[in-house]
Amino acid sequence: MTIKANNPSLVSWIPVNPNSDFSIQNLPFGIYTDSVIKHHACSAIGEYIVDIAELNKQGFLKSLNIPIDVFTQTHLNDFISLGKETTRAVRNRLSDLLELSSTELQSNKDIFNTIFKKQADVKMLLPVSIGDYTDFFSSIDHATNTGTMFRDPANALLPNWKHIPVGYHGRASSICVSGHSFHRPKGQMKPVDATVPVFGPTKQLDIELETAFVIGKPTKMGESVSTENADDYIFGMVLFNDWSARDIQAWEYVPLGPFLGKNFASTISPWIVTLDALEPFRTKGYMQDPKVLPYLEYTGDKNIDVNLEVILIPENGDENLVSTSNYKYMYWTMEQQLAHHTVNGCNINVGDMMASGTISGPTKQEYGSFLELTWKGTQPITLKDGTERKFVNDNDTIVLKGYCKKDNVRIGFGECRAKLLPAI
Repeated sequence: MTIKANNPSLVSWIPVNPNSDFSIQNLPFGIYTDSVIKHHACSAIGEYIVDIAELNKQGFLKSLNIPIDVFTQTHLNDFISLGKETTRAVRNRLSDLLELSSTELQSNKDIFNTIFKKQADVKMLLPVSIGDYTDFFSSIDHATNTGTMFRDPANALLPNWKHIPVGYHGRASSICVSGHSFHRPKGQMKPVDATVPVFGPTKQLDIELETAFVIGKPTKMGESVSTENADDYIFGMVLFNDWSARDIQAWEYVPLGPFLGKNFASTISPWIVTLDALEPFRTKGYMQDPKVLPYLEYTGDKNIDVNLEVILIPENGDENLVSTSNYKYMYWTMEQQLAHHTVNGCNINVGDMMASGTISGPTKQEYGSFLELTWKGTQPITLKDGTERKFVNDNDTIVLKGYCKKDNVRIGFGECRAKLLPAI
């Protein structure tokens, strides 16, 4: 299928820096607020947000027959629920209005400041109401690294790992949008030299470099989604930092898995980049061996070439690029994750979020957590200011970034930023 808005030759009449995440080929969706607007759906082009609610009100989307209130909700769920045919039509219409030769909006100077606002002048909100959140464990390099640390290289991957996309149900209530801060979590930990656990703030606060996909179409209990049809149910993707307290997690996770070590905070980027926009960047993934069961088989290139970065900023300090990875290193695809999630009849809802799990590549610079980058704290990272990090320190800010680039077209996700405050 040819998607009109993906045309690599399109140029916007709004100036766009070549290094911007928000070219005319992107046109992601989000929710913004400012001193005048409580919450409106929006898109992004260059340095600007595009107020879609105002566009609709002014009649620029009248041919699509979308009710006015769809774009004035607190979240995008109602818009996404209209289905891909409609959301795709909105993105295509935005593309038409912003294309260099189009004068329909370009010549209407009187309403420019109502529809276009500098991103720096608005606040982005959580884009969807997240009913349920699932976290997978689908990077073979990450799974091998952690298995090597905590078991041994010969048994790094557990027997099920290459047969199913391993996952667990996480806590949706503590997923926050980029720009927030949170306090260092507390819990039980068992020091190596202790016979009983102790209670206190985690000493091993870590990040997890992830992405997440947003469900765009619901199912009923008993229904399953095949790998072939999975893309119809995936609206788009965000960056995702699944903060982790490693020492709390290590003590609690047997036998039922993560709990207090994970549920205190996760951070997402505010823009949902549509699966449509990501299609040109599809690529091959790892060869899956042994062969997967039939319900997990798929055809075509299903991984996506998304360059990923982790940046650490000490308080009043400079940016430190500590990791560069890529989503293409995922062993299990989104389509396989969704097929496995629903194969038992589990129902899904619009706005549900499913995270990739830590994305690590085959080299040390491509590891997606401090646990791996410092090899459980034994190989600290030295920052520009001369200080070292084994894990995240109080008042450190972590920023995740991600972008795709091909044929001189760049699309990105914006920032996924959060600051760790001292325990209270």
